[in-house]
Amino acid sequence: MSGKWPGGFITKNAPEVVGPVGGEGGSAPGIWTLDQVADYEKQGLWPKPILDAELYAWGWNGQGRLGLGDTTNRSSPVQIGALVNWAYASAGQDHSLATKKDGTLWSWGENGDGQLGIGNQIDKSSPVQVGALTDWTEALAGGKFSIAKKSDGTLWSWGKAGNGELGNGSTANKSSPTQIGALTTWDKVSPGGLHTLATRTDGTLWSWGYNGNGQLGDGTTTNRSSPVQIGALTTWSSVGAGYQCSFAIKTDGTLWSWGYNVLGQLGLGDKTNRYSPVQVGALTNWAQVSAGQLYALAIKTDGTLWAWGEGGNGRLGTGSTTDYSSPVQVGALTTWAKVSMGEASTYAIKTDGTAWAWGDNGVGQLGLGNTTTISSPVQIGALTTWSTMEIHSGSIHVIAITKS
Repeated sequence: MSGKWPGGFITKNAPEVVGPVGGEGGSAPGIWTLDQVADYEKQGLWPKPILDAELYAWGWNGQGRLGLGDTTNRSSPVQIGALVNWAYASAGQDHSLATKKDGTLWSWGENGDGQLGIGNQIDKSSPVQVGALTDWTEALAGGKFSIAKKSDGTLWSWGKAGNGELGNGSTANKSSPTQIGALTTWDKVSPGGLHTLATRTDGTLWSWGYNGNGQLGDGTTTNRSSPVQIGALTTWSSVGAGYQCSFAIKTDGTLWSWGYNVLGQLGLGDKTNRYSPVQVGALTNWAQVSAGQLYALAIKTDGTLWAWGEGGNGRLGTGSTTDYSSPVQVGALTTWAKVSMGEASTYAIKTDGTAWAWGDNGVGQLGLGNTTTISSPVQIGALTTWSTMEIHSGSIHVIAITKS
């Protein structure tokens, strides 16, 4: 077993490597014992390992959205190619996006509205590069549109724009990346089915796109084709856009929701739509929230997992198909780290790097090797190296990254 560092290798037998010199920069080739390496690590002087990052996909494969070169569904994770330099990945309604560690941007799947960003409307069943730039840091797939961020803090979009989804002031589709305004201060971004939420580095909250049920949070039901600020607060830290509903967490750990609420998916104890942010309960220990199709899940700072909204297909993970209009705990574990959900299927990663899934499984989208719907979390395979699973609220396919 070996780990790769910039400049060389280190194994259990202390081979020739290149390491840091006395905390003053530079490098020195030679035999570095494990004790010497451990001492440098304690001082923060030894370079961090370069981790391999593999890309996997499973579920529905119409239009080649799994990136495997065909249109055959998969009920278990399958690696996309053999590359190990992936950085970020996201599954949209019918297309997929990913960035590599070299800053390049890639896409594949359905492209009828230009959502792949490659300048045409031709579907692709394998990853194709979007342009030639090497400064992309995140790529997020929405309904039939895409959002991506560059290292300079600018935000870009492409794909379907009939409801202002692209945020560029127009309702015309774009088949290549177009910048959203001129700002360089975009921070967290979450695209939903037809709208997008985003925060800026100053802690302000913004939204754009379809607003028929108040999901933009600006107190109206008017669509917006350019970002509009939600209130004047500067304390927003994270966002989660779902199917016509929205969620956000503040720096004080409070959870807020607004938009469509027909099945209690806002978690407010009722089924009344909201057109501006309303606090969910009074707790101040919410850490992450993710919205699906008519339901949502969130993780608290204590590692517990909570769910609410539509319970059909067992998507809430509570062991039943019961709807809940207020948060209910999923099991009793305190080891949940990340959660994401598709149309009616939910996925989560624990602190030990294992991946879990539950809910609708009609096309094998749970990755369990079958098509059986389940209502409680079940582990996906035996790997303990899962890093991310970013899934759009209307998706029935999954794109995920493992790190070794």
